[in-house]
Amino acid sequence: MSLIAQKLESILGPSAVVPWEAFAPDLKAQISLAAPKATIKCAVYPSSPEELAEVLTCADRNGWQMLPCGSGSKLHWGGVAEDVQLVVSTAKLNRLLDHASSDMTVTAEAGLRLADLQTTLNTTGQFLAVDPAYPHQASLGGVVATADTGALRQRYGGVRDMLIGISFVRSDGKLAKAGGKVVKNVAGYDLMKLFTGSYGTLGILTQATFRIYPLPPASQTMLLIGEASALSQATAALLASALTPTAIAILTPATVAALQLGRAMGLLVRFQSIEVSVAQQSEQLTQLAERLGLQAISIHSAEEADLWQRLREQIDSAPSEAAITCKIGVEPNRAVATLDQIQQMTDGLGVIHAGSGLGTIKLTEATSAMVLNLRQICQSQGGFLSIQAAPLLLKQALDVWGYPGNALAVMQRLKAQFDPKNLLNPHRFVGGI
Repeated sequence: MSLIAQKLESILGPSAVVPWEAFAPDLKAQISLAAPKATIKCAVYPSSPEELAEVLTCADRNGWQMLPCGSGSKLHWGGVAEDVQLVVSTAKLNRLLDHASSDMTVTAEAGLRLADLQTTLNTTGQFLAVDPAYPHQASLGGVVATADTGALRQRYGGVRDMLIGISFVRSDGKLAKAGGKVVKNVAGYDLMKLFTGSYGTLGILTQATFRIYPLPPASQTMLLIGEASALSQATAALLASALTPTAIAILTPATVAALQLGRAMGLLVRFQSIEVSVAQQSEQLTQLAERLGLQAISIHSAEEADLWQRLREQIDSAPSEAAITCKIGVEPNRAVATLDQIQQMTDGLGVIHAGSGLGTIKLTEATSAMVLNLRQICQSQGGFLSIQAAPLLLKQALDVWGYPGNALAVMQRLKAQFDPKNLLNPHRFVGGI
């Protein structure tokens, strides 16, 4: 047994320390994409924030670099770590701590799986309004760390908009917290927004408090199919209208075909409200489609839920040896034009959420030159392209994040303040942070 494992066993006990040789094959495969040259000795599974703090105190004292994770479903996202000795999992920090249904808030530990939380909330007619990749495996801490949401952002906003309190352990082992348990909370420095999307580089979350919402009583999805110019007009009219869709997703022809719904570009719109409102809004959208010469398909009941699930599965399927998944963002009014340009270059799957301009492109295989060309298209439309999942050689050949902004120096100073020894997820974030 390694010296690292021995020291951590003395803190947590043998049942909470797993040597590298005993790792599950799928976890090893995920780690090999995140830190291929790492000399990982073991993984630890603390069962309380205090135990996690002791682990990080020991790691800080010994200079061990760490790979934090929850369920490990998104370890293949982000940059490549140069060296890591220790995996720190929050999988055993999985308790629901408080559900204030009347206040519409919930507090849970970071290792709780989103699917398990949703099951509990659904029994009271409520839900957490995020739809991240790998929803059955994703942990709450992982959702916050990657700022991962999906089409629901159109109606409810991003993870930052729902997060109202966090507790975390600093790289030196000190316990800290920010925010509170009520929605109206404005005091203090907004660490919630700082930690959201930081990929575990600033600290390890132990718990989070979110605002939650009532489950909508009725739902219906409309798919508009046709030419890009008409879809662009439909999208602009929809966003400028008084209609209140929950989700608006622009789909490449390949994505529509993968859903077995046609072979042209599509606009997928979901309405969720009381039944009469859903029916009226769907009818207004149908009339708009007719005026623009677009085909309108109505999808509801079980078929609707299945459609949105299949869309996520098509875009976020488990990583393969050659597949490349990129997160993209463009100015919302250029979303249709961007996807139109992209589909002329590749037959890959693609979706952009119309309200935010954020989306995902998935290619079965691609060269470095093709990825750089796609990045140039996005940047020319006022946006970005970052590589989420890709073969190791491609990640090593390109700048994964491709960040062209002017905030890198600020991010580096924040990293130096929160993690001066660069122990947490080293080199996996923007600019090698």
